[in-house]
Amino acid sequence: MSGDSGGQSNFKKRLKALEEKVARDGIELTDSQIAALERKASDDEACGEIETAHPGYLGSQDTFYVSNLKGVGRIYQQTFVDTYSKVAHCKLYVTKTPITAADLLNDRVLPFYASQGLPVLRILTDRGTEYCGKVEQHDYQLYLAINDIDHTKTKAMSPQTNGICERFHRTILQEFYQVAFRKKLYGELNTLQSDLDEWLAHYNNERTHQGKMCCGRTPMETLLDGKHIWAEKNLSQM
Repeated sequence: MSGDSGGQSNFKKRLKALEEKVARDGIELTDSQIAALERKASDDEACGEIETAHPGYLGSQDTFYVSNLKGVGRIYQQTFVDTYSKVAHCKLYVTKTPITAADLLNDRVLPFYASQGLPVLRILTDRGTEYCGKVEQHDYQLYLAINDIDHTKTKAMSPQTNGICERFHRTILQEFYQVAFRKKLYGELNTLQSDLDEWLAHYNNERTHQGKMCCGRTPMETLLDGKHIWAEKNLSQM
């Protein structure tokens, strides 16, 4: 298991308590959180090309099956890619569940964006059970609601809408996993996560990207350059 399974179980307990409160007292969330729940219930669908205005405007999240490690079992990667800058965050788990999907956001994604002074406004996922279910009883959807993050789901039977994660998964398979598994025998998740974190630091900070927004810059350079767009947009709405 991942070394922070204790943190995950505490996180699970906090979400469970919130679920029970919602069920017991009715929804005592802010108006904007209630609106977020209602938006999810109306099931916003993504189709065509993804529009992205600034870093944090739209994140793409997906589950990637990594391998079956001897002594560990099946390994899944939760992936989050900012569709504007292509900055990526990944964490490894031995299950694919709503709680692991929410844990990536809680442990890696939202703290990073908070440190950059950026909100995460919307997340695009497929319709896997780790991302979709009855809102008030689903850890991932509830986590999005309490953090006021909109949820867009790919159109049924149309996984290509989440092409940003798919392209990233091809890259990480070729440039990290195929190389790492040739070089080393991994007997535990933490060692693989540590090497993955090192590769991600290279990917985000050193590896240039030819995407529409990056234009030969690194993802992190693109994110930092794009922050002023959010700042100006935010000022104009004040």
